[in-house]
Amino acid sequence: MTARPRRRVHLAVQLPGADALAGWADSRPRARVRSPAPRSSTSSPSPSRSPVEFAAFERLGRTAERGLFDFLLLDEGAWPCGCPDRGRDLDAVGRPEPLTTLAALTGVTERLGLAATVDARCTEPYALARALATVDHLSGGRAAWHLASSHDCLNAGDLDRRGTELQRVVTGLWGSWPPSEGAAREFTSSGRHFDVAGAFTVPRPPQGRPVLIRAGDSPEERERAAAHADVVVVRHGTLEEGRAHYADVKRRSARYGRGPDDLKVMAGVGVVLGDTAAGARERAAVGRRREVSPRHAILALERIWGTDLSSYDPDGPLPDFDPVPASGSAGESTGRGDAVALAEKWRALSREKGLSIRETVIEAGGRPSIVGTAATVAGELDRYVRQGAADGFVLLPGHAPGGLDEFVDRVVPLLQERGVFRRRYRGATLRSHLGLPDPAGEEE
Repeated sequence: MTARPRRRVHLAVQLPGADALAGWADSRPRARVRSPAPRSSTSSPSPSRSPVEFAAFERLGRTAERGLFDFLLLDEGAWPCGCPDRGRDLDAVGRPEPLTTLAALTGVTERLGLAATVDARCTEPYALARALATVDHLSGGRAAWHLASSHDCLNAGDLDRRGTELQRVVTGLWGSWPPSEGAAREFTSSGRHFDVAGAFTVPRPPQGRPVLIRAGDSPEERERAAAHADVVVVRHGTLEEGRAHYADVKRRSARYGRGPDDLKVMAGVGVVLGDTAAGARERAAVGRRREVSPRHAILALERIWGTDLSSYDPDGPLPDFDPVPASGSAGESTGRGDAVALAEKWRALSREKGLSIRETVIEAGGRPSIVGTAATVAGELDRYVRQGAADGFVLLPGHAPGGLDEFVDRVVPLLQERGVFRRRYRGATLRSHLGLPDPAGEEE
C-alpha cells in the first residue's frame, strides 16, 4: 500500500500596527538576511526609525520570501473613516497606505504573495478594483486583499452588507474584461451602497481575481468566507477547537459547491522561539509586556466593556460594573452575554492574583501563541495541519524583527526535513503557492 503523502503547511506573516512597526525599525539588521531577488542587493536594508519609511517593509518582505512563505499581510486594523476611536491612533495613524506599499514591494520581491487589509467602510469599488488589479499586474499575479468589515462604530449588519456588495462589485469589474478580448465590456451595478456604470480601465488581473482573505472567527464571518473567500484566517486555539472550527468552515464551503481545497483555513498565531522551553517562556513574557502599553491595556478593556474607560488608571483595578449593551465591541463579535462573562472572568483573575488592568490584559488578553524551541514549534505546526485543525498559519513573530529571521533560519528547515514545507517556489502566482483553483479563464 502506498503511504499517504503528508499534508503541506502553508505559511504567511502579518505585519500589525504602527507601534509594532516602530519596533521593527528600531532593531538592528542581522547579517544572515539574504534576498533571492537578483534585482535587489543581497544585504539587508538599514533599519529605519520612521514607520513611513520603506526599509522595515522591504526587510520583512525579503525575509518572508527567503523563507518561501505564501504571502505577507500588511494589516493596519479596521477603523472607520472619521470615527472617533483611540485604537486608530495606536494602529493606523502614521502608517503608509497599504496598497501603495504593496506596489513598492513588487520591486524587491519575486515570488512572495502581497496582501493588504482593505476597510469596507472607507473604500469605493472602482478605485479599489483598479489598485488591486494594478498590483496584480506589477507583481505578475501575487496580489491579495483582506476585506475587513467588523466594527461597532457603525451598524454591524449594514456594514457586513456593504462589505459583501463591495466584494461583488470589485469582482464584477475584474470579470468585465474577458481574458479573450482586448477591451472591457460595459459594466453596470446598482445596489444599496454603490452605483457603478462604465468600462473598467485595467486589463483582467493575471490571477483572474486577486486572492480574497476574510476573517472567520464568528459563525457569520465563517459563512461569508465559505461563500467567497480563498483564505479564511481564524484564531489559533486548542487542537480540538481547531479541528471543530476547521470542519465547520469546510462544511459551509461545501454547501456553496466548493471543493475542500478551494478555501484555505489559516490560523493566526504568535511564535516565540528560545534555545530552551524556559528561555522561550521568559522571552514571551518580556515581549508581551512590551506589546501591552498602558494605552493598549485601556483599549483592550474598552473592547469588552463597550464604553469609554480613558479615565481609568492602567495600574489600577478593573471596572466594577458590567459591560454596557452595544451592537458589538470594537471589532469583536461577542454579544452582551459573552462580554459580561468575559468581564467577570477577568475580574476574578485580577482579584485572585492582585493584578492591575495592564497586568490582567497581559496575562489574559494575549493572542494565541506557540512558545518553545524550534523543534517544538515545528512539531506543533505540523501536528495542527496533519490532524485537520488548519491548512496553515499566519504568523505574528514574537519579537521584531529578529523573530521572523529566527523562524526562517531555525523552524523552516525542520519543516522541510519533515517533508511538509516547500524547498522552492514551483509557481509564480499566489494562487499557485496556495494550491487554489485558477479562475483566469472564467467570465463573471
